Amino acid sequence: MEQKIIGFHQDEYDDWVADLECGHGQHVRHNPPWSERPWVVTKEGREKHFGDVLFCKKCLEGEETPG
Repeated sequence: MEQKIIGFHQDEYDDWVADLECGHGQHVRHNPPWSERPWVVTKEGREKHFGDVLFCKKCLEGEETPG
């Protein structure tokens, strides 16, 4: 299911996680050559991606949202 990005936070390893409108989170790492997301390492870059849509596998699998 597609969900909009509403924020970002860092996990316990300092990797960036997109906060999705459904309540789930999804890692958005910049880890070349596997994933190219240089925008995630700056505040300005992350802010430009608020509202972008990511596929939430957790929603598809029926996982409850935290809370």
